[in-house]
Amino acid sequence: MTARQEDPESMTVANDTTVLVTGAGRGIGEAVATAFAAKSGRVIVTDIDPAGEAVAEAIGAAFVEADLSDMDAVRNLSSRVIADFGPIDILINNAGLQHVSAIDEFPDDMWSRIIQVMLTAPFQLMKAVLPGMKQQGWGRVVNIASVHGLIASPFKGAYIAAKHGLVGLTKTAALEVAAYGVTVNAICPGYVNTALVRNQIADLARIRGIPESEVVERVILEPAAVKRMVEPKEVARMALFLVGPDARSITGSMQVMDGGWTAR
Repeated sequence: MTARQEDPESMTVANDTTVLVTGAGRGIGEAVATAFAAKSGRVIVTDIDPAGEAVAEAIGAAFVEADLSDMDAVRNLSSRVIADFGPIDILINNAGLQHVSAIDEFPDDMWSRIIQVMLTAPFQLMKAVLPGMKQQGWGRVVNIASVHGLIASPFKGAYIAAKHGLVGLTKTAALEVAAYGVTVNAICPGYVNTALVRNQIADLARIRGIPESEVVERVILEPAAVKRMVEPKEVARMALFLVGPDARSITGSMQVMDGGWTAR
């Protein structure tokens, strides 16, 4: 199989590109799937939430329901998608969840679930799709990490451990597949204006002993120089850039979108 030809005038690649986006039922995943469907390619939306089916219908994508917290379900997802749609050209590992708790109170089952969904499942999916990318001489993996893949905050041990692991996995994979025309990058946004973040406000208020009305200013935006949350569409545009021809030399990178948080 020959290397896929890229359109140098396009933000993305050829119209026969197959794109798999996990956790695409809402938030960042929905924005990414929508952006790719508008540009080109066959988009496959996957989510445990049936809302993903509505997203897929709205953007003209396929929907495959999958529970990434189950290792066997992830294996079945990858084999089913490849069997039904052929090799995956672009993989966007986005699915995630959050739990706010001190380490000594953190539930073991929640720890295991977060690590599986946010670190082990991306590993499993990369393991499944990279052979096809290598064979055709082209492929793109974009892992939606976080500023919390680079630094830590209290009370989010599993999330931060998973995101740090995803950053390391991104770097390792990039080195392994570069010679095959495949790039692997991570996007590391600060707090994004999604339900995942908004749903943390009550827990952050409780655990820090402050009113809910003060959480955004005193916790979420406090460390950033730019005092606003990242919008999902901004992350989607970065993902489009990373798969496009102008990013051919970018691999193993952490594209930080944190409003200056880590500049301190």
